[in-house]
Amino acid sequence: MNSNTNSNFFRQEVDAAVDALLLQQVILYPTDTVWGLGCDAEVPPAVEKVYKIKNRPAEKGFIVLVADEAMFAKYAAVVPANLPELLASQERPTTYIVQGSRHLAPNLLAPDGTVGLRVVLQDEFTHKVVRRLGHGLVSTSANISGEPTAAIYAEVSPAIVRAADYVVSWRQDDETRAQPSRIVRVLPDGGLEVIRN
Repeated sequence: MNSNTNSNFFRQEVDAAVDALLLQQVILYPTDTVWGLGCDAEVPPAVEKVYKIKNRPAEKGFIVLVADEAMFAKYAAVVPANLPELLASQERPTTYIVQGSRHLAPNLLAPDGTVGLRVVLQDEFTHKVVRRLGHGLVSTSANISGEPTAAIYAEVSPAIVRAADYVVSWRQDDETRAQPSRIVRVLPDGGLEVIRN
């Protein structure tokens, strides 16, 4: 049986992931790009646990996945005026670097106060998890800092699997290799600077 076509299994995995996040736990999950580690973006202790699992320097912020434009606006100090057009025209997942708002866990932000926000459009599982959670979802690649990114579940280090509080079973058998997201910085005048294509 292909787990990716089983609707009951899909719903169970969404529910289990959300339950873990509501308990302020860290999940290992398939994102709209690569496999990631995540937690509620409004809970500082959970964010701190993700840093520890990855052995990541505290000055490096994380990406936050959001469900829609309204959630983007909650977490961004300034929202690009043309955000609807940008989202409608993007051909692959795109992360926008913006000044973060007070609603985010402070330890999630980069030293300059910025955060990467990405509206999840292409992946139904991640979108439903974020929508049900009602908060932004931290998204960082499921690897120790400096080690290769795990594009598929089979590439996730056993140490990362053991460290996560909950491991999502959905899409573990996928062999499709997605790229990391495109990254653009939103400039004060509303323009965009491409950081990673």
